[in-house]
Amino acid sequence: MIEVYTDGACLGNPGPGGWGVLIIEDGERRELDGGESDTTNNRMEMLAAIRALEATPKGARIVLHTDSQYVKNGITSWIKGWKRNGWKNASKQPVKNKDLWEELDALAAERNVDWRWVKGHAGHVENERVDELARKAAQTFV
Repeated sequence: MIEVYTDGACLGNPGPGGWGVLIIEDGERRELDGGESDTTNNRMEMLAAIRALEATPKGARIVLHTDSQYVKNGITSWIKGWKRNGWKNASKQPVKNKDLWEELDALAAERNVDWRWVKGHAGHVENERVDELARKAAQTFV
């Protein structure tokens, strides 16, 4: 089983953004980060999860921790309706970030992912670490 922590940050929304990932496998810790100059917080949260899954093998059992209700609820619940309704939300509007939802959905389908929400900024050591990685990455675009 692979333990994964993800977070996204944006300095302004939209604005410069960053994402951070911590992967713990067999006692080894690996960190990833990146960002974009003009983005949104939700896109960075999603990109963190995407980059985390890309960095894990197909077929892996993964527990992915995110402090984003948007990511967790989107991938575990809302996406079913969006796909059924031609990528329209409950208000019949196009789903925002469809490109990233499709990518995240495809990557998750190739892995056994247990999506877990963790409260952000609550002293959880691993969540605080990925928050730090995301904020630092966002700063590189200021």
